[in-house]
Amino acid sequence: MSELWVPLGLSFKVAGWATFFATLLGVGGAFLLSRWRSPLATVVDSMLTLPLVLPPTVIGYYLLVVFGRRGWLGQWLSSWGIELVFTWQGAVLAATIVAFPLVLKSARAAFEGVDRRLEQAAATLGLSSADIFFRVSLPLAARGIMAGVLLAFARALGEFGATLMIAGSIPGRTQTLSIAIYEAVQAGNDELAFMMVLLISLSCIIVLCVAGWLTPNTQRRETT
Repeated sequence: MSELWVPLGLSFKVAGWATFFATLLGVGGAFLLSRWRSPLATVVDSMLTLPLVLPPTVIGYYLLVVFGRRGWLGQWLSSWGIELVFTWQGAVLAATIVAFPLVLKSARAAFEGVDRRLEQAAATLGLSSADIFFRVSLPLAARGIMAGVLLAFARALGEFGATLMIAGSIPGRTQTLSIAIYEAVQAGNDELAFMMVLLISLSCIIVLCVAGWLTPNTQRRETT
């Protein structure tokens, strides 16, 4: 059963770290974009959302060009003994990039739904910008952000194309559940493939149900 549980554990490990990084970057970027009143903000938002519409193989190619052993950033990282190609950390990088736009979009919508008068009132009371963010803006946008985080986790959990290109398919090291399903089908192991598909499907359904539960609550709260 290690053929089933090892890829599953690795998938949750990769998705967990990817969601963590995507949340940090996505929430910060979303807050800045939601408060940036400029036509350029739309261009930046479109560029940051690009991984949501690009084919995963294209993202994987970009990652190889930048972080590969002959890439400009990959060579610099190699000089410090850091390798991302054919490692689980590379899988985290790929999953982070494809999951990031989901956090960004949800968090931006949540921040734009925050009543700016509450932030202005907090400013008149002497709160700093950081205090306003952590004590006013972030708590009010929390449910919308959490919905995006859960969607990002589900996306990272099912990532395949970009992960395969930069991390490969090394059993026990970089072979996530999605890649293991592909390998099992190619090998004709239909029973194992079915069990893997069932596991990842149930996991994603649970995550999407929780995200769906949070989103309506956000809408109701904004209208009351």
